[in-house]
Amino acid sequence: MRVLLVEDELDLGAAIERVLSREKYIVDWVQDGTSAWDYLDNPTTQYILAIVDWMLPGLSGIELCQRLRARRSPLPVLILTARDSIEDRVVGLDAGADDYLVKPFGMAELLARLRALQRRSTQVPASQLQVSNLLLDYGKSEVFVQDEAGNPQAIPLTAKEFQLLEYFMKHPNQILTRDQIENRLWDLQAEPTSNVVAAQIRLLRRKLAKYNCEGLIETVYGLGYRLNLTYAPE
Repeated sequence: MRVLLVEDELDLGAAIERVLSREKYIVDWVQDGTSAWDYLDNPTTQYILAIVDWMLPGLSGIELCQRLRARRSPLPVLILTARDSIEDRVVGLDAGADDYLVKPFGMAELLARLRALQRRSTQVPASQLQVSNLLLDYGKSEVFVQDEAGNPQAIPLTAKEFQLLEYFMKHPNQILTRDQIENRLWDLQAEPTSNVVAAQIRLLRRKLAKYNCEGLIETVYGLGYRLNLTYAPE
């Protein structure tokens, strides 16, 4: 789940990024409105929502909202601002913001508002995703596998492993290239090493093998990787 964070206050932006990453979001963080629009206008990136400060260098948060709505984008937008008057709230909502959070705020409230936006958004997946004997629970940020008795067992995954398995589960039996995986799972400002995808898949495979899911993710030589359901246990 990829989120665009547009915040020019470095301490606040870093704090939000840490919290969202811990909640297994992939965060692209930029500090000005012009760069934010470049990200939003990039057809290769798909965000589930945007967190946008009102006052920004370049384009303001209000201008970003207006541009999105002018092209009929349904992307949910949460505006962050120190402006707390009724008139300011009306301006933000009329510009196309979906919600409004006044600074200073607690991170628990921020996360609650993001969950509410996701529930209202048509872009966000259901609360659970099931493929074969794997069940991915978004609410708990956990993946479960059924044992031989049919009981769910939680697989302890890191945030990146969770995101990687989610990507495969959303595209079962489909070959995913290294570039596709890298572009989907690492933020756009990151510079992952050339073998980071292979290394991450190797770690995920080791954990899946402990739960009788060995061979679920296969290498298609010269092309990429695939979640091959013919290897998944019944």
